[in-house]
Amino acid sequence: MNEATNEATVITQGRRPVVRLERVLARAPEAVWRAITDPEELKAWFPCGVIADSWKPGAAISFPFAGGPTLTGVVLEVDEPHVLAYTWGEETLRFTLTPEPDGRTRLVLTDELDSPFAARNAAGWQVCLARLTGDASAGDAWQQHFARYTAAFEPALGPQEGPPAGH
Repeated sequence: MNEATNEATVITQGRRPVVRLERVLARAPEAVWRAITDPEELKAWFPCGVIADSWKPGAAISFPFAGGPTLTGVVLEVDEPHVLAYTWGEETLRFTLTPEPDGRTRLVLTDELDSPFAARNAAGWQVCLARLTGDASAGDAWQQHFARYTAAFEPALGPQEGPPAGH
């Protein structure tokens, strides 16, 4: 397989668009699994808190944002350490982990969402995944990513919305 690109893509073949991001991480699938399921490890890269009753299909999850709303969700699929899918508010997140040579892991994150939020979320996940991979340049890059994804996604998806007021 080729190295992962750092650019998000959008898939428009289903009921709702899907933002897709892919990274190759220098950790084994079991370590990446912990990074996407352990509340303490999630704090380092995920955009909000993650409180799961358990990582089993049907389990409830809540996603408190600091100073903001709390989204709720449900675990949809678990195949440790290969697939984790759950709802995140009105969206569906899916993490697919594939072993790569030399103990690395290919992570594919998909976010099924409403069209106006594709560029916003692609930019946000771009920054989050940079944190997950240990890229220190993630900081203030969101606005640049958002502008680029807005230009790329608007022809297929229509106008794109930025962050909620106050963010």
